[in-house]
Amino acid sequence: ALTGRWRAGCWGMAFCSFFGSEVYKDHFDAGIYVCSKCGYELFSSKAKYNHSSPWPAFTETIHPDSLSKRKDRKNALKVSCGKCGNGLGHEFLNDGPKPGQSRF
Repeated sequence: ALTGRWRAGCWGMAFCSFFGSEVYKDHFDAGIYVCSKCGYELFSSKAKYNHSSPWPAFTETIHPDSLSKRKDRKNALKVSCGKCGNGLGHEFLNDGPKPGQSRF
């Protein structure tokens, strides 16, 4: 593994980790979060912020094509890796740290 790159994702599952088992929630070192399946860059640590959810929270992706999205429910989109399609969780619309921002 490369220093400063962490593997984020769900290994093809529809959820990112079991509640309370997410090791990167309180991890704020500088680096890049990548897909656990293909290694594609998803999020920069610069876009990470502290949130009350049990999982890491980000405001934006590192590349415009880092994620593919599809409507899941009224205020949430299902997101997957933009390169390999690995399921990563959700984008929660208007739930970021600033009004109008999303939370990944």
